[in-house]
Amino acid sequence: MATLLRKIGLIRLHDRDTEDPKHHHHHRNQQGSLKKGKNSSNKQQGGSAGGGSSGGGSGGGCCCSNTSTEAESKGKKTEQCHKDKHGPAKETSTPTITQQGGGSAGGGNKQSGGSSLQPLMPPNRQHCTQVRSRRLMKELQDIRKLSDHFISVELVDDSLFDWNVKLHQVDKDSTLWQDMKETNTEYILLNLTFPDNFPFSPPFMRVLSPRLENGYVLDGGAICMELLTPRGWSSAYTVEAVMRQFAASLVKGQGRICRKAGKSKKAFSRKEAEATFKSLVKTHEKYGWVTPPVSDG
Repeated sequence: MATLLRKIGLIRLHDRDTEDPKHHHHHRNQQGSLKKGKNSSNKQQGGSAGGGSSGGGSGGGCCCSNTSTEAESKGKKTEQCHKDKHGPAKETSTPTITQQGGGSAGGGNKQSGGSSLQPLMPPNRQHCTQVRSRRLMKELQDIRKLSDHFISVELVDDSLFDWNVKLHQVDKDSTLWQDMKETNTEYILLNLTFPDNFPFSPPFMRVLSPRLENGYVLDGGAICMELLTPRGWSSAYTVEAVMRQFAASLVKGQGRICRKAGKSKKAFSRKEAEATFKSLVKTHEKYGWVTPPVSDG
């Protein structure tokens, strides 16, 4: 009986001893993190139970449990402190360095490079405008000095880059010249717009009035001439030379003033002329610039 009471007393002492570390450690972990307290208490329960069963006594189980739990707790705190100080810094610093070097720093270099190039753009555009302006001013002066008054120029809305050109003369032996005399047409009016990179690119040229047939004048007043295309253009060509070539092509293509009722009063449109010119350029680039039959204009 005494032996049984001693065993019961030892069991109660064992239970009390194994509960104290849990309670003590649980109280300590509550001051820290609740989640880590739960995980460590679960581990301590397994460790204290294992220590009691393997040690065979309450003293051995409590001592091993207290030592292991305190060491484990200190180790976890040290590890957590190390992670807080070094771990997160490394994890966040590495992507940050990568983004700064490859992403944000690289982007910064690109932006800085772009910003360093941006100031160069306006001078380039300004230079192109100056070249175009000087060239066109010289062209105007030369046209005004023409003794035969072959052509005359009027600026559209006082823009140096948008001209209305009057073609006053064509071959006097041509049917077109006879049409001009019979219809009291003093001139053939054309519009020329000069791109930003003129004279290195051709102007866009179209007939405004009168409405012409054949003579390589197409829908909308577009003109089928290779020298008006980027492929056939040369910066050496002057407006006067282009207009003389156009006058010759009108006669060669047997151009006539349209006298058909209704159709003769229909005005050419820029939109239609641009679409027609774009289409004919694609066609000629594919099949070559062969002079089309007279019936095709």
